[in-house]
Amino acid sequence: MTAVFVEEGLDKGAIWHFGEVAKEQRALADGKAWADLSHRSVIEISGADRLMWLHSLTTQHLESLEPGAWKEALILDPQGHVEQQLFLVDDGSSTFIHLDRVSAPALLDYLAKMKFMLRVEVKDVSESFAILKAPGKTDDIGGPFALVPRDELAATTTAFATANLQVGMWAIEAERIAQGRARIGLDTDHKSIPNELGLLNKAVNMNKGCYRGQETVAKVFNLGHPPRRLVLLHLDGSSVDIPSHGDPVVYEGKEIGFVGSVERHYELGPIALAVIKRMTPADAVLEVKGILANQEILVPID
Repeated sequence: MTAVFVEEGLDKGAIWHFGEVAKEQRALADGKAWADLSHRSVIEISGADRLMWLHSLTTQHLESLEPGAWKEALILDPQGHVEQQLFLVDDGSSTFIHLDRVSAPALLDYLAKMKFMLRVEVKDVSESFAILKAPGKTDDIGGPFALVPRDELAATTTAFATANLQVGMWAIEAERIAQGRARIGLDTDHKSIPNELGLLNKAVNMNKGCYRGQETVAKVFNLGHPPRRLVLLHLDGSSVDIPSHGDPVVYEGKEIGFVGSVERHYELGPIALAVIKRMTPADAVLEVKGILANQEILVPID
């Protein structure tokens, strides 16, 4: 297999595909694939107060996080806008976080400022650990993930490859979009709040409070609706071109939102995630760069 690499964007440097895209996507859907995600950053947080501390800083309930259980969490700004998307696991003595490499410096800086007198230590261990998408049906947060020491990476990938197909980010991203899972930095802008992205009771635990931005999340949830909503767009496959990230979504001649992630899916054809005005009719035929699109509801209108 000849690997083609991602040349730009959040996954720059990762494998894009191996030349048989449909085969890769089918294997992933069947749970018989694995992927190298070692381009992502890994941060280790150790110390006796680590889970209590992370519980207070994020949208997720982490005080009693069981070793080996992966969770998705967000960090919000004071107004409730999404700043960071984290995937965490604890091994009983340390918590490990993986996230997009471009976001790691800002997270490390924020965590350093929030340590105060707590018993926590934070360090970037990307040179020592790597993340893999392990074989198995994809779960609600994009796993199963494997956190692997880099000196064991070759042995682990060899073991995975004995009965499973290695796939690239094209397959990973096409499946993510089809499942309606928003990726921060692609399907968000500076105004995005968790309510409009379908993240409540997922990355956001609605039975906890006392985290930065919680007031906005609770107010919108209890008193109204978010002004926008995430949708899955099924694009007209007769066009050779597909939209790009950031392209405007148009309805009846007016711009109503923007395109986030876009990919060609082996069964669904060209698909995209987009954030549009909440009250856009569910049966509205939308347009992106002259390409017609039907919407699949991910976040309820009412």
